Amino acid sequence: MVALSASNLAALAPEVAVPGYDRGQVSVGIVHFGVGGFHRAHQAMYLDRLMNDGAALDWGICGVGVLPGDRRMADALAAQDYLYTLIVKHPDGAWEPRVIGSIVDYLFAPESPEAVIERMADPRTRIVSLTVTEGGYNIHAVTGEFDSEAPAVRRDLEPGAVPSTTFGLITEALVRRRDRGLAPFTVLSCDNIQGNGDVTRRAFAAFARLRDPALGEWVEREVGFPSSMVDRITPVTTDADRAELAARFGVEDQWPVVCEPFTQWVAEDRFAARPPLQDAGVQLVADVEPYELMKLRLLNAGHQALCYFGYLSGYRLVHEAAQDPLFADFLLAYMRAEATPTLRPVPGIDLRGYQAKLIERFSNDQVRDTIARLCAESSDRIPKWVLPVIRENLATGGEITLAAAVVASWARYAEGVDEDGNPIQVVDRLADTVTAAARQQRRDPLAFLRNRELFDDLVEQERFTAAYLAALESLHDRGARKTLEALMAERRPTR
Repeated sequence: MVALSASNLAALAPEVAVPGYDRGQVSVGIVHFGVGGFHRAHQAMYLDRLMNDGAALDWGICGVGVLPGDRRMADALAAQDYLYTLIVKHPDGAWEPRVIGSIVDYLFAPESPEAVIERMADPRTRIVSLTVTEGGYNIHAVTGEFDSEAPAVRRDLEPGAVPSTTFGLITEALVRRRDRGLAPFTVLSCDNIQGNGDVTRRAFAAFARLRDPALGEWVEREVGFPSSMVDRITPVTTDADRAELAARFGVEDQWPVVCEPFTQWVAEDRFAARPPLQDAGVQLVADVEPYELMKLRLLNAGHQALCYFGYLSGYRLVHEAAQDPLFADFLLAYMRAEATPTLRPVPGIDLRGYQAKLIERFSNDQVRDTIARLCAESSDRIPKWVLPVIRENLATGGEITLAAAVVASWARYAEGVDEDGNPIQVVDRLADTVTAAARQQRRDPLAFLRNRELFDDLVEQERFTAAYLAALESLHDRGARKTLEALMAERRPTR
């Protein structure tokens, strides 16, 4: 057994690819907030590709953790010289391990806020990137406005406060660069939000404006916020993954990352400076929106269509549900009849082929992604991924029956009890609120929809509420599987 570290790379099995570049020559050019599995399977992997080709050695990554729970990642990476194993799990059971070396430092902001700020203020830092989840931008789901009353935001705005939020830390670094006569860095969101560049710009400009109106105008005018679309299924690493890595390849890694073979990154080519991302397979385009909507409304919303019905039907792993012909047909019907009509043409993409590929990706039994992961943080996901499809189809007269059923399946799941009476752990920042509303709906069927913070006026849209109530009643009376069977009974085969 070989413990992963810089000094032990040469001792690893030949089947394990290792950095082919001198990491001592890598300097930080990117500071990244939110170093989780996805970042390490995606952005850090693309930078590692470039470095293995002898490029971008001045674009190394310094990770930053802001939340208390990020201490664990800080410790795991530091113990391994910031190295980790990326394991691509192929459908035939093959594992493709590679040690990634593009992360060369990690700072834990609660302990070292000044170090984080100065790292970003360093002129060598040219990109600050983010994977802070859909809820990390402090944007109201309905109004689209920055929540200036959030307690952490108010604390960061107090005179003389030491910044603790992503907004406070990044804004202070921008101020220092401005005051030192340095150009601002580019702020790059890699989260699953429609128009993530515009959302990020609005959030940071709003925070800066609260601190100083002139600063807000400067951020709005001078800082670049390109949009991007990112895609790779990256389930939570398990102890079984660690044990299997050790058994197959003799690598002792505290926190490896597992992922599917597929990966895609489309970025708006609007950076003050950037590495040659195109040489690593990144698509640099003038307009990300068509790709972004495709991914959000097909893949991300497709996950939501699958997860609540799947959990209530007894499935616990994504591939088990996706391999069920009833679920696969439901997903394809949703994507083709309801989601696709809301999309713009996507250059270079065959949408029917993309949809079939999604079913194939969801069905990869080696990835072993959990249904529970997809069900988490629904109050951040459904409003961004599913409700826009419903609203557009309501406006144009399009179909909404299946998307309404997805919302109803969330409402049923949020009751916190499955069809056998077993408790469901509802993981959501609004768990208490949504569960309380869901538990009223057997006597007040529209109770869940009355949360205007999530649904705005959907409760008043009769065409939607009729479809929603029919699905919810069926879920209560007949269960999830029978509800899906009824929904699909009147439809033509989708394959």
